Amino acid sequence: MGTERKDIKYQLSKGYKLQTLMHKVNKEALKEQHKRQQQGKASGVDQMTKEEYGINLDENLDNLIKRMKSFSYRPQPVRRSYIPKANGKLRPLGIPAYEDKLVQGAMADILNEIYENIFLDCSYGFRPKRNCHDVIRYINNTIMTKRVNYIVEADIKGFFDNVDHELLIKMLKEKIADKNFLRYIKRFLKSGYMEDMKYYETDKGTPQGGLISPILANVYLHYVLDLWVEKFIKVRSKGEVYYVRYADDFVLMFQYEEEARYFLKALEERLEKFGLELEMNKTRIIPFGRNKGTKDNFNFLGFTFYNGKTRTEKYRPIILTDKSKLRQKKQNAKKWLREYMHYPIIVVGRKLKRKIIGHYIYYGINGNYLSLVKFYNYVKYTWYKTLRKRGQKNKIKYLDFLRIWNYLEIPEPKIYVNIW
Repeated sequence: MGTERKDIKYQLSKGYKLQTLMHKVNKEALKEQHKRQQQGKASGVDQMTKEEYGINLDENLDNLIKRMKSFSYRPQPVRRSYIPKANGKLRPLGIPAYEDKLVQGAMADILNEIYENIFLDCSYGFRPKRNCHDVIRYINNTIMTKRVNYIVEADIKGFFDNVDHELLIKMLKEKIADKNFLRYIKRFLKSGYMEDMKYYETDKGTPQGGLISPILANVYLHYVLDLWVEKFIKVRSKGEVYYVRYADDFVLMFQYEEEARYFLKALEERLEKFGLELEMNKTRIIPFGRNKGTKDNFNFLGFTFYNGKTRTEKYRPIILTDKSKLRQKKQNAKKWLREYMHYPIIVVGRKLKRKIIGHYIYYGINGNYLSLVKFYNYVKYTWYKTLRKRGQKNKIKYLDFLRIWNYLEIPEPKIYVNIW
């Protein structure tokens, strides 16, 4: 694998297009994808689970490779379901068939090998050794140390559902010349989805829930946004401009208001060329930074940025959990505790402990301690009230509940990530 990575990097450095990639989707790569799949996950339209597929793994993989070589393998429609969003709307979630997960995963690994040599530093989402906290840290440090006076907060309307297939393939052809590899990407894009036992075609968009979707989205936005901002917007701007993107979420920071306004107008025209449009009620320019000191704020990746001050009256952005996200997290915890009301207390407590720690790991950044406390106190009290409803006669007393809580060693709020 190391030699192949070096080979890809060498070919790209020489300006060559990659001719042979499909041979890398071999038994070894597919078996590795099988190992990565989590047990107990929901199945797609094939109703196949990891456990069932693994009973005759070698035979199944040999059969899959044979079908892929003869091009008789065709991805199955994704099974679509919905999960609630913080704004009360529903987000579509796709569950691919099991073999499609394996093939997509192997192809995604190949695409990542290629494009990690190409993507710009401004792109953070779904990339190795990069995470959301790196983005938050970058925005915080940029506002603190650079000439930032205006923030452009923009949102692309239904991005993953509106990626133009022909344009995406054209972008991939800039680096990839393996027709068979591209052929299977087209098949995944056109595989459609099933909802309420009805089949729907997909003439645009990336496979919801597909392992290949994040890298395809990054490729699309690399050409649509990243290169355009770096080579056009920044070059024509007289003031300082800073740009960062995490998947389809992005923020631009400007020194001058007129250049922020020009960008927003140009962005609308740019997106239209690629079959995309802005969600106008979520897109705005706000004065923000040490020279503004306004009460305006903006949201990014579940956090809200405010202008603030330190105890010594020096300027500092304050970054807290987005209120709508915190409300949704509380509601989700309440719903989950009710669903598990009659399960063994210790079993529920251990699972709850993992959920609370997971919340700390994501939201536990400098300055956000009180938001963690609010979540901790809410979950603790909600579980107590839920346990009280278990029995009408012998309701648990609060002191007994505290003994259980302390026995489980559920941690108090903790800052995990230093963004300063």
